[in-house]
Amino acid sequence: MSKIRSILFMALAFSLVLAACAPAATPTPEKVVETVTVVQTQVVEKVVETIITPTPGPVEGTILVDGSSTVAPITIAVAEEFQKQYPEVRVPVGISGTGGGFKKFCAGETDISDASRPIKESEVELCKKNGIEYIELPVAFDGLAVLVNPSNDFVSCLTVEELKKMWEPAAEGTITKWNQIRADFPNQPLTLYGPGVDSGTYDYFTQAIVGKEGESRGDFLPSEDDNVLVQGIAGDPNALGFFGLAYYEENKDKLKLVAIDAGDGNCVLPSNETVANGTYQPLSRPLFIYVNRQRVDQKDEISTFIAFYLQNAGKLVLDVGYIPLTPEIYQLAQQRYDKRKTGSIFEGLGSTVGVSLADLLAKESQ
Repeated sequence: MSKIRSILFMALAFSLVLAACAPAATPTPEKVVETVTVVQTQVVEKVVETIITPTPGPVEGTILVDGSSTVAPITIAVAEEFQKQYPEVRVPVGISGTGGGFKKFCAGETDISDASRPIKESEVELCKKNGIEYIELPVAFDGLAVLVNPSNDFVSCLTVEELKKMWEPAAEGTITKWNQIRADFPNQPLTLYGPGVDSGTYDYFTQAIVGKEGESRGDFLPSEDDNVLVQGIAGDPNALGFFGLAYYEENKDKLKLVAIDAGDGNCVLPSNETVANGTYQPLSRPLFIYVNRQRVDQKDEISTFIAFYLQNAGKLVLDVGYIPLTPEIYQLAQQRYDKRKTGSIFEGLGSTVGVSLADLLAKESQ
């Protein structure tokens, strides 16, 4: 069974047992291997090869996490390593989608919410209504992959405009065949698969492709479970769908990856390299966790978990198929947490295309 699928199964079947305490001491890694990569945030990337452990101490409790199916494998990977050092703190990780996770988080039902897009205005208002303040922390970078069935021998690259023609609201009931997208495509049915409307992946895709978050045709086949989407596309010769790049990497033998032309005539396939260097556009995005500010004061274990998360994300993000942020961004995120800086650097705008996290965080810290 693939790594991500086994991680998700374990998360849904069991609550991880963890324990922690974190004084403000700065840990020292045993070994650091540096690789330099130019990234969209215009800084360099340093990959930490060993797990860094905050100073241990007698802390116990439960940290409740829910939200994005895209971010879940990262949080679960962090929790698995965390529990090796702190076996008395439980961290169950649920998967309700980004929107579903925010509904629980803003109702005070969870301590941390995984999100594949920034919090949007309606969710900001819901949290405010319920007296929930939050700390927003970026944890990784991801690309959205556009996929077709492996038997599809006529699609290798699509333009953003062609994707918009498929997915915009006006396409519902009218754009139903491949040859309506491009004249030299065959006269075959077009079947669309995508994340459900509670998914941050859906929100980001619609913002980047259609031009408005949450706006699309309604007659596609949705699922909050990316594995269901994999199975649907793999079993339908007329299918096209999208989801996070990491799930494609785990299922590449069942799917065909489509390159994207952002309008400059260059067809670019998503990969760790093209997402990191910003050439895969407009479907590259940051990933986040949101922390309940009040619970930070009530549960010491949360601060230890966050420190462990940000110190080790560079390695663990790679392990589960995503793209790490730079050491500078992880440091700025830790500073944001240490200052208990609440709110969003995106000001409730939700999905935002072409952002520079380094610039936004640095500006905020001034």
